Amino acid sequence: MENAVKFESVSFGKRLKSMLKVDFRRMFKSKLFYILIACALVIPILITVMMSMMDGSVSVNPQTGEETVMEGPENTWQSIGTLPSGGTDDGEAAAMGGMDVMGMCNINMMFMLAAVFICLFISEDFKSGYAKNLFTVRAKKGEYVISKTLAGFVCGALMLLAYFAGAVLGGAISGLSFDLGTLSAGDLIMCMLAKIFLMLVFVPIFVLVSVAAKQKTWLCLCGSLVVGMLLFMMVGMITPLDSTIMNVALCLAGGAMFAFGLGTISNAVLKKTSLV
Repeated sequence: MENAVKFESVSFGKRLKSMLKVDFRRMFKSKLFYILIACALVIPILITVMMSMMDGSVSVNPQTGEETVMEGPENTWQSIGTLPSGGTDDGEAAAMGGMDVMGMCNINMMFMLAAVFICLFISEDFKSGYAKNLFTVRAKKGEYVISKTLAGFVCGALMLLAYFAGAVLGGAISGLSFDLGTLSAGDLIMCMLAKIFLMLVFVPIFVLVSVAAKQKTWLCLCGSLVVGMLLFMMVGMITPLDSTIMNVALCLAGGAMFAFGLGTISNAVLKKTSLV
């Protein structure tokens, strides 16, 4: 009697679960991950404290003699977004002073920091030959894209939360007001949820650029940051401080569509191009 050799078919769910275990284990053991989370925590503290120290300082244009008074933040939540009241009554001073800096250097920078993580994370797979070996013996390209997208989303969400914690600490150290004004705690929660779900729009873009560039880290970073900057100005409008459940729903729906659509394209790119 001959013993027949049976090859067990591994289901999509099992392959994806295995891929997720590997990626999340690598992410949580990576120094890069903790460095970026630490940066997300420290950046708002430094910006808030420095801008508060510069509040009231005067700079003079040597050519025209025009004086510009720097205005620091007045409220802790300006690190998260622009207050509905506009933040300051003097619009010209706000445009020339510190408020313009706070308007650009706020929590939305974390979308760009997520690009750094994803590019380096994926690029290392192709540089080390791990990706080629992985696709040969363990996972298919579809599971790889899904796993990298979910890992990038989790990392991006943690960066946003770390920045929020840093903004609160920075406000406390600088003695800024925590008054929400016309806002409520619910608005602030909706704002953060909307930003977290909006990360699902950015992450698939970064994954697509990274799998297309593969081991060319410089190309991954340049491409991701350029595309990200094109969408950067929209983040504040889509996820304002006075966000509602509608903003959260739109970000979640948009994130799901981008993740599916761009994920499909990323899968096709991996199938049609060389892995080296």
